[in-house]
Amino acid sequence: MKAKIAFLIISLVLPLAAVGPLALAQGGDGVGQGYTGDVPAPAFPQNLDWINTSEPLTWEMLRGKVVLLDFWTYGCINCMHIIPDLKRLEEEYADELVVIGVHSAKFRNEGDTENIRQIVQRYEIAHPVVNDHEFAVWNRWGVRAWPTVILIDPEGRVFGYHSGEGVYPVLQPIIAGMIAQFDASGLINRQPVSAIVGLDAAADTLLAFPGKVLADAEGGRLFVADSNHNRILVADLATYEVRDVIGGIEAGSADGAYGVARFYRPQGLALSADGRTLYVADTENHLLRAVDLENRTVSTLAGTGQQADGRNYGSVGPEGALNSPWDLVRVGNTLYIAMAGPHQLWQYNLITGELGIQAGSGIEGLVDGPRSRAQLAQPSGITTDGEVLYFADSEASAIRESEIDSTGVVRTLVGTGLFDFGDRDGIGDDVLLQHPLGVVYARGNVYVADTYNSKIRILNPLTREVTSLTGDPAGGYRDGSVVEALFDEPGGISYASGILYVADTNNHAIRAIDLDAGTVSTVQLVGLDAAQPEAGGQESERSRPVASPLPPFVGQEVTLEPQSAAAGEGTLTLRFQLPEGYKLNTLATSYVNWYPDNVAIQFDGGPLVYTIADLNEPVVAPVSLAEGTGELTADLMIFYCEAVNESLCFVERVRLQQPLEIGTEGTPDLVIEHAIVPPGGR
Repeated sequence: MKAKIAFLIISLVLPLAAVGPLALAQGGDGVGQGYTGDVPAPAFPQNLDWINTSEPLTWEMLRGKVVLLDFWTYGCINCMHIIPDLKRLEEEYADELVVIGVHSAKFRNEGDTENIRQIVQRYEIAHPVVNDHEFAVWNRWGVRAWPTVILIDPEGRVFGYHSGEGVYPVLQPIIAGMIAQFDASGLINRQPVSAIVGLDAAADTLLAFPGKVLADAEGGRLFVADSNHNRILVADLATYEVRDVIGGIEAGSADGAYGVARFYRPQGLALSADGRTLYVADTENHLLRAVDLENRTVSTLAGTGQQADGRNYGSVGPEGALNSPWDLVRVGNTLYIAMAGPHQLWQYNLITGELGIQAGSGIEGLVDGPRSRAQLAQPSGITTDGEVLYFADSEASAIRESEIDSTGVVRTLVGTGLFDFGDRDGIGDDVLLQHPLGVVYARGNVYVADTYNSKIRILNPLTREVTSLTGDPAGGYRDGSVVEALFDEPGGISYASGILYVADTNNHAIRAIDLDAGTVSTVQLVGLDAAQPEAGGQESERSRPVASPLPPFVGQEVTLEPQSAAAGEGTLTLRFQLPEGYKLNTLATSYVNWYPDNVAIQFDGGPLVYTIADLNEPVVAPVSLAEGTGELTADLMIFYCEAVNESLCFVERVRLQQPLEIGTEGTPDLVIEHAIVPPGGR
């Protein structure tokens, strides 16, 4: 079966309507056919700004590489969600694959090259990025949505596209097959592309893209989500001396003492009623964490560590997965969560652990009404007056309210649509904001971090009137009067004792706005080195560094019978059983991807990927086992064909989950067997 997709070019434009979506090849009818595109890729327009390259790229430079174009815009949560998938593909195919980010900006502020450069630094994107601010590339390729990825073969021909999240499981087998096919003809170039220079080293600043801040007047504390340093700082609210550092520079999701606990780009913060517990939206771990400020430990309240898949319509349950929790606010015994990923507000009962939906249908939009039917658009900031939740609906450039009462509704205070944005004060529908991320209720007003306008604004929730307090859309960094002060994409805001504290994200700083004096100053944090926790301490069961969450999986999932083994350094063996009359399809790359849990099972360096070259030979990997219970996960992708009728080929896609009991008896060796059963034989 020929695994190609029909393409059409009209007037040098490649409309996606005429381009088939990426589909997994079920074999091939010859080298150079199964994973070959049909039409040449359009050239990149001239006079565009490039990031992470020394010069603009051309298809001639990229000859011999599998190329993946990623059409994105940096405020889009779905675009953020596929960054880990892209990085994983780049790591697996470092010599054969080139990813090119095509940044086609939704918001005016996102079209500035220096702003894109900041976000490239923030998300540690090392591949080339081209600023497509006038949509020249977007229109030439006929793209219709963010994110969209398009795959180009090593001879510069377009193979297909995929729109939305879930990029890795769709692309990985196709890229593997494409590389194997073109490699057989000597058409893969594994030499580096000289024009690709990679990511510039990040500036050495005390804070790195702080996302949120929380001022605690009663406790005299200032909490800072030092997001790109993957930690929380606790400072004295009067002296700004750093008292504690929670977490470490390296990302992870470990629980335990301050020195061993780990976060991954944390954002929102909230305090318990007694001030003894700090709640943290551990955004890129998709977790809700709790910091015991007296015992100096971190634990996980909710989330599985994996991004929730799809929409949620009702109660999620205490074991439910989260999806980019971005901000928090507490009312009584309930913690409300601005859950940016599914375009919803969630709630967590601090007594029972129950997790559910507070507002939002899960459909992205700007639609008011009963909470369960309202449409939200990437809520990223949340605050309250005790009766109403006010939230920043970022993708709609809106500030909205959701009544806490069980019969409540969602109403829009300012904002008119997903593509209505700008910089204009006024009342109600006359107001224009640009992707606000932070809100705080104080003095009867909602103060807004109007992020992409680099301004702080004041919203009267009763009259819907908005006025600018400080900042300018041009951005910058300047203290002084509120008239003179400049900010750069502020993302968080809090209030205590007449002062607004602002997480000035792109300036890597916390700023203080004295509302009575009308001045802006920079918070000078001191004593950071002295506050660093020891790396040791009592570890909890989650305190070891953990692997990245398991990627989304499409295929058969099988839980095997538990195995027992002894702790120690040993081997992991995977054996296959393939029925007679079948053979491995060597035109595609078959593989096994092992994932440790890093509690009982660890590999040196994290997940292991092994190519399967012969199904008659076992795959053997080194493994380190520690006493306790754990679960080993293996994703298998096996391409095989009938030995006689070679055109009849199949794909075995299965996730094996092996429960383990690791003790002191036996040897530190594990053996897993997998029988491949052709379709119709199960």
